[in-house]
Amino acid sequence: MHRLISSFYLLAFMFTTTAALADCDEPTKQELKSVKSAGWKLDDDGKRQSLALSAADCLGLPDTELRDELAFEGLSAWMRAEKLSVPTLTNLRVKMLNAVQAPAAETSSFLRPFAILTLAELVRVDRKKPYLSTEERIDIVNAGSHYLTNLRDYRGFDAKDGWRHGIAHSADLMLQLAMNPAIDKPQHETMLAAIASQIAPSTHFYQYGEGVRLMTAVFYLARTPSFNKRDWDLWFNKLMDNSIQPGPYTQARLAQRHNVSAFLLPLYFSVRESTEPALKENLLPALREALRKVN
Repeated sequence: MHRLISSFYLLAFMFTTTAALADCDEPTKQELKSVKSAGWKLDDDGKRQSLALSAADCLGLPDTELRDELAFEGLSAWMRAEKLSVPTLTNLRVKMLNAVQAPAAETSSFLRPFAILTLAELVRVDRKKPYLSTEERIDIVNAGSHYLTNLRDYRGFDAKDGWRHGIAHSADLMLQLAMNPAIDKPQHETMLAAIASQIAPSTHFYQYGEGVRLMTAVFYLARTPSFNKRDWDLWFNKLMDNSIQPGPYTQARLAQRHNVSAFLLPLYFSVRESTEPALKENLLPALREALRKVN
């Protein structure tokens, strides 16, 4: 019986996913092209709201131009220009959360990373002009942190397929959440733990700027009052204990060293160049010690 119920929900999810993708058709692509050529200006507000929701259904498709350059770019442009209504933003949030929380096997390999990136834009809107409730923000923190922690698809860019970049997109969401003054310390702790879990994977060498994107999120978390110098000393010690292990070189250990260096070096320079004394006091000693352990 349990298997029958599970099969039923799987089929139902596949049906709704297929139906949603069917809304992203050639006319939608041509409409998005036309609006993009006009600088994403669309005077008909109702049409803009409708086209935004149709664009969201294009985010999981393998068509690079449609997914990257039209659907996501259009959504981002409209959100940053404050052209989407709260009902549309709410609809997008629900769509994106459903996509992020769906099992990877039940979505395309593009949908979840682009849903995460769209959530980052939705959180940015909330930072500029709050529209989310406390519970809705916590839901996004938890969904994004769970996705990042459990992500094992490390593909970045492919000349044929374009971007997936799940790690970097997740870091962008963490950054927007870190910059949002309505996010509190318990959520900051959840986010920081998720980021730490992906700084130095042993199965992949980062090569598409993932370290810098993860670093930026940590840099802005460090600017919040949630963590003090002792917190950062403990955090960096744990990070290095998990990333730099003694023994002969192996591909796994080399990957970890490469990845943790790609995180630590830009963070060190960012903190050193900062004009915030407290940030330097809290992070620089631990950063110097962490870099010493890499070499």
